[in-house]
Amino acid sequence: MSKRLMARMLEMFRSRTQIGVDKAGNHYYSRVEEVDGAMKEKRWVEFKGDRDPTTVPVEWICWLNGQRKKAPTPEELAELEARRERVKQNVELLKKKEEEERRSGIRPVKTIGKTESPNLRSFTQQFPGTSLDQKKGSEKVSNPDVATDGGDAMGANDRSSEPKGSGATFKPGTWQPPS
Repeated sequence: MSKRLMARMLEMFRSRTQIGVDKAGNHYYSRVEEVDGAMKEKRWVEFKGDRDPTTVPVEWICWLNGQRKKAPTPEELAELEARRERVKQNVELLKKKEEEERRSGIRPVKTIGKTESPNLRSFTQQFPGTSLDQKKGSEKVSNPDVATDGGDAMGANDRSSEPKGSGATFKPGTWQPPS
């Protein structure tokens, strides 16, 4: 290796600043270097033991990615860890309480999904000439045994994928989707 390259590598290790250490023993460093004529801060982590990125806390990840200007302090990390622990305890308490209520029958088990079809009566009443009661009338129109004024009634075998007729010859309820 050339002397210049060795000097540059030594400078990289000398100019690094240790910013902090996390609970898992990972060390975090920072260095200001010139990139394309601009001075930029480079941040990185040196793992303790195996290189396991899952051991890096969220606060340090945010600092490494530049989402935080300042590195997390030990006090902040301790406070956040205590908060996470309280949340875990609260979740456990709620699970126990819910299980006791289920066993005692105070609170019925909630089912997810449809158990009944929706009541569309109030919905269809807002459209004039349409209601669930008129459904029977439209079935009469589509019945092949019943003759209508035009004699155009379609039988079950004469189904079409497109509605037929328009204007006076159109009969509502005669078209059925293809099966």
